[in-house]
Amino acid sequence: MLTKLVICAKWGTKYGTEYVNRLYGMVSRNITPPFEFICFTDSTEGIRPEVKCLPMPELRSGPPARTRGQWRKVTLWNEELYGLSGPALFIDLDSVIVGNLDPYFSFGDPDDVILARNWARPLQRLGQTSVFRFPLGRNGHVLRNFEADPQGIADRFHYEQHFVTHSIGDRLKFWPPSWTRHFRIHCLGSLPLRYLREARLPKTARIVTFAGGPNPSDVIDGRWSPYSPPYGGVWTHLKRTFDGTPRRGSAWRHLKQFVRPCSWIRELWRD
Repeated sequence: MLTKLVICAKWGTKYGTEYVNRLYGMVSRNITPPFEFICFTDSTEGIRPEVKCLPMPELRSGPPARTRGQWRKVTLWNEELYGLSGPALFIDLDSVIVGNLDPYFSFGDPDDVILARNWARPLQRLGQTSVFRFPLGRNGHVLRNFEADPQGIADRFHYEQHFVTHSIGDRLKFWPPSWTRHFRIHCLGSLPLRYLREARLPKTARIVTFAGGPNPSDVIDGRWSPYSPPYGGVWTHLKRTFDGTPRRGSAWRHLKQFVRPCSWIRELWRD
């Protein structure tokens, strides 16, 4: 039986070591062995021993200077990545595994590039690189083209996942839509539902992604971000909208940024 390869990336300080350790724990409980879990990182401190750590590749051209986005992820498209080969499933650290991962390896052809659909723009054929499978060492043009003009590419596409979608073109495939769900879009619910009930876990989901926030570590406690005050319930949150309490952004933004403590994330997002 072929070894399934799951990879993630951690650089900088945005996510703590617990994100790597918990992602490994969730993967190990939801995959049929054998599997290997690799983290590309600039710091191995505190990462559990079952995780194979490799240095996060540098961008030879340097990252774009004035553009948001996780552009360093494009280094994973290098034609030579520590001698690794075969299909690899990349999962962002801010993801919660909620179902079996085996179908992510059997779906399509091993040489396919398969992305999650960008649910924020459902009418466009855009991919989301929170969860994607790709053949290591193939499609090296993605990295070569980026390094030839990093700021120009960033100015044109704005986000790494838009550039990857464009680079793969018509060969790009998407996961079945029910597998990879977006927390804010598919679980939280619109106003006023998020005030009336806990975020729901879709029955058919296998991975819930948190692209654009909030993060699992905050949702567990009913917070939108690390800067949010402690959860105080619906009326406390509504009161803070209008009573002059300092907040980040407009009143409307504050009203939208409400989430109840989420029990299924507390249960599943663990080592």
